[in-house]
Amino acid sequence: MSSRRWSGAWARPHERGPEPRVDVLIPTIGREAEFAVTLAGLAAQDDPPFGVIVSDQSDDGIADRPAIAAMLRLLEAQGRPVTVLRHLPRRGLAEQRQFLLDRACAEFVLYLDDDIWLEPGMLTRLVDAIETLGCGLVGSAVQGLSFLDDVRPDEQRPLEWWDRAVRPESIDRDSPEFARWALHNAANLAHVAAETDIDEGAWRAYRIAWVGGCCLFRRSALIACGGFDFWSELPSQHVGEDVVAQWRVMKRFGGAGLLPSGAVHLEAPTTIIDRNVEATEVVVPDRPHTERST
Repeated sequence: MSSRRWSGAWARPHERGPEPRVDVLIPTIGREAEFAVTLAGLAAQDDPPFGVIVSDQSDDGIADRPAIAAMLRLLEAQGRPVTVLRHLPRRGLAEQRQFLLDRACAEFVLYLDDDIWLEPGMLTRLVDAIETLGCGLVGSAVQGLSFLDDVRPDEQRPLEWWDRAVRPESIDRDSPEFARWALHNAANLAHVAAETDIDEGAWRAYRIAWVGGCCLFRRSALIACGGFDFWSELPSQHVGEDVVAQWRVMKRFGGAGLLPSGAVHLEAPTTIIDRNVEATEVVVPDRPHTERST
């Protein structure tokens, strides 16, 4: 039986549902249409039980915009606890991600950007994969479907499967593994999936450089590696903070990408205009940190 309450029960008095196994953490700033689509994708997920925590840094707040408010109400009616928090001033994405992590309680946390649509069943696959593989993170790299006719064999060559247990890896910008980033360009994963024999609803794990936009962490592993506590080392305008956190987790606990990817990038313009500061070039990867209770 699905943890998602069906439409016939939306208006009935109901007891508190099962505790979320996943907290979906969404940082947002000013995106209305795209954020509504992201929430609609979550509303199509069945299991496991999950909650949604939003950090809203929009100028005027967007939770009351009609399409967004409707999707938030739908998630609540389905039995998904939703928390929307206004979080200002803006101190950058790393601080915003740490703010969300500090408010999460579930066993797993899914960082999901506000311009990503998830295929139904994707959350189930992500949790099944991280439990099966026993690693610190798994991700579903986002794809731009406007590139379905743009086949890039050279960018697909770095593909390596995790055919055995996922092992920790140490990656930096100078390591050979960094070249795997090209796998996540355009619609490369869709093209690889089309040539790979994977049953519907199943998945295969592959080696990553990192995964942007949709990454599921074992919360205890992320906290053990310091989360995004390096945010104060960065100016408010930066990119690559997710890469730093993922590399730390991958070094201790391992990580993998999933094929096929059911995460679709809506291909909206970026909200980060100044991209001159790359976090991986500023933050010391193994800087000591204070571990907190999980």
